[in-house]
Amino acid sequence: MLLLAGGVGMTSTMDDMNLLQQAQRHHLVVRELGEEIDLEIGPGDDDPAFSHNSLLAVQPHESSAKDHAGNKVMIASQIPNEDQDLSKSQTGKRKKKVVKRWREEWADTYKWAYVDVKDGTARIFCSVCREYGRKHRRNPYGNEGSRNMQMSALEEHNNSLLHKEALRLQQASKEKIIVDKPIYVKALMSKTAGSIVEAALRRDPHEIEFLQSVQEVVHALERVISKNSNYVNTMERLLEPERTIVFRVPWIDDRGETHVNRGFRVHFNQTLGPCRGGLRFHPTMNLSIAKFLSFEQTLKNALSPYRLGGSSGGSDFDPKGKSDNEIMKFCQSFMNELYRYLGPDKDLPSEEMGVGTREMGYLYGQYRRLAGHSQGSFTGPRVNWSGSSLRTEATGYGLVFFAQLMLADMNKELKGLRCAVSGSGKISMHVLEKLIAYGALPITVSDSKGYLVDEDGFDFMKISFLRDIKAQNRSLRDYSKTYARSKYYDEAKPWNERCDVAFPCASQNEIDQSDAINLVNSGCRILVEGSNMPCTQEAVDVLRKANVLVAPSMAAGVGGVVAGELELKECNLIWSPEDFESKLQDAMKQTYQRALKAATDFGYQKESPEALVHGAAISAFLTIATSMADQGCA
Repeated sequence: MLLLAGGVGMTSTMDDMNLLQQAQRHHLVVRELGEEIDLEIGPGDDDPAFSHNSLLAVQPHESSAKDHAGNKVMIASQIPNEDQDLSKSQTGKRKKKVVKRWREEWADTYKWAYVDVKDGTARIFCSVCREYGRKHRRNPYGNEGSRNMQMSALEEHNNSLLHKEALRLQQASKEKIIVDKPIYVKALMSKTAGSIVEAALRRDPHEIEFLQSVQEVVHALERVISKNSNYVNTMERLLEPERTIVFRVPWIDDRGETHVNRGFRVHFNQTLGPCRGGLRFHPTMNLSIAKFLSFEQTLKNALSPYRLGGSSGGSDFDPKGKSDNEIMKFCQSFMNELYRYLGPDKDLPSEEMGVGTREMGYLYGQYRRLAGHSQGSFTGPRVNWSGSSLRTEATGYGLVFFAQLMLADMNKELKGLRCAVSGSGKISMHVLEKLIAYGALPITVSDSKGYLVDEDGFDFMKISFLRDIKAQNRSLRDYSKTYARSKYYDEAKPWNERCDVAFPCASQNEIDQSDAINLVNSGCRILVEGSNMPCTQEAVDVLRKANVLVAPSMAAGVGGVVAGELELKECNLIWSPEDFESKLQDAMKQTYQRALKAATDFGYQKESPEALVHGAAISAFLTIATSMADQGCA
């Protein structure tokens, strides 16, 4: 059997490999019975006929005295049928260049595959199922799509199917976990604050989103921790969730096939009271995201006018493309496990990405049947709500109210300002509504495929049209067919459009370093975080250096918490939109003032781009830390 060692690498050949790579020439070393077989791959023009050639070809030949490495394997796009072709291939170093672009990941891929000869032909075998080509109908996760494993090495790499499978296998491996990007650790931290981050890194080294959130909060708390060393222990206790629940969710689709997803719920901290937090149904959902969302929610709830603990959770289930019956079955199965941890004095979930009125209705119905009572309800549009729920509006409206408070301190207003908004879900649509009401000019929305810009700005009629497009699961591109002044850009983000205020409302880390540079160059001076942790740490550094004022999601997103508690605690009252907005504005003003006061108490200038970010984290942490100290270490 031929074991391909290009990805694993032999110690004795590493220096030679590095030198050859610098010369844009790559050698993959294959060992057979102690003999080295060298495969040379060099750059060259793509051969359009290459993709139609099916297999690696191995031609046996005699070793010459000059070849000290033993037998050589020749890679050929076609099996030579004539002796003349064979003699030509054996001249020189007996190596044949394959005119195909080299990719650095190629060698790493083959830690998860090996080459063997089958019926006189070299083939690439899966190291898990020991099958090749079309026999390998399923990968270890049960998904169709590994039909190209029979292709030659570089032909395979062109389509990247085996490479993608290798990455999935690496993620599942206990020996090595592959991270798409290295964890970015801030260097400018005090030694005391840095010790907290180092402890989190040692404990949960692969939870990227959670570690990023931890670093942002610890960075904001540096001055607090330096004044009281007892807060180091408090922070270390706070960073370990009180309860982490991970469970399987089996369900049956409309075709009768069984599927299994993974469910999460993290009760991060209940020092201030019962937990509140969202449920997210999205394919990317994992434990790291659940912990980061729960941690952010804990701080957000502590900053709100209510005494609440924080939680979050969800599943890697994707509701897109599923029928109502399939979603109902999944929600019921999800609640079969989770219901025992829920209750008005324990934890009540709310809407988040992928979870709307339909999903909450199914979840609450199953909870009521299993719990045997209807005390309390899940926050959000309620099944037994007698009046009109305004919770879905509250988060989006609250973001705009918060932006108006920031501008008022600068003796400015939203009227006439160009606003870039990302996302096209519930929060984004309500941000658009309130911006229009304040006289601003919202110009963008986005989805997973790209973004839409309307230079004339959106109005209420256009928003209604956008909602119809989303309700019918159509692309935002269809908007441009009706409004000629608009344009849809594929595979792009709205942050290079000229704007004064930005509202990222899509998902975490949607703004990277290049996006932040685009925002600064486009004239943006205020960024209001609608989604949790929308900026990468590199992007945050760019925005701070450019003096862009940032309203953190833990402060600007308090509106959803306020609405949920009003629904639960005053459920017999029917609020008018005016009364509700008045209460929401009061709550946002209290939150804004708390964050500013905490910032100024610890020496941050009101005009500083870090003031609200650090002030919000400081105020929330001190509230939780005081209660933790009062209640003792349990």
